[in-house]
Amino acid sequence: MQYNAKAPYIVETHWQIEEVLDGDSIIICNRFTKMKKEIRLYGLDAPEVKLNRKMKEDEEKSSLPAELLLQFGLQSLYFVLSVAPPKTTVTIITEQENYYDYWNRQLGYVILPSGLCLNDLLLQNGYAKASHNYYCGRLEEFQVLNRMAQLNNKGIYSFVKKF
Repeated sequence: MQYNAKAPYIVETHWQIEEVLDGDSIIICNRFTKMKKEIRLYGLDAPEVKLNRKMKEDEEKSSLPAELLLQFGLQSLYFVLSVAPPKTTVTIITEQENYYDYWNRQLGYVILPSGLCLNDLLLQNGYAKASHNYYCGRLEEFQVLNRMAQLNNKGIYSFVKKF
């Protein structure tokens, strides 16, 4: 992972995953203060795991039925649980000038104990797609990772060409 040296970052350590909400959102808890907060992963979008407003939008955009998108959402959730289950210690890296999303959730790159970035893993393995809705400084790189997953029929792309 390469970070733009010009962009100021906030690095937060001593966090653990408390709960995986879906393929692109987690709840983390500080190991010392016990403070909790939601982190929305930068630069990507995973299918929903519940029927909601966004699921209806995704259904219209993708021309795929909500029931199928829901199955893809669960695949994405299970992938995150397999690489970053609750109690996993993580480091959160947030771009200072792009700190919150529209819903006031903190955006972040989630760094696992191995040093790998969860955002990258989701894209590389085809369980999320690059999205400009949650902009990040690495968006171009994420688009390339997304395209490679598509071309190699990884994850959800082994079932459909787009989602």
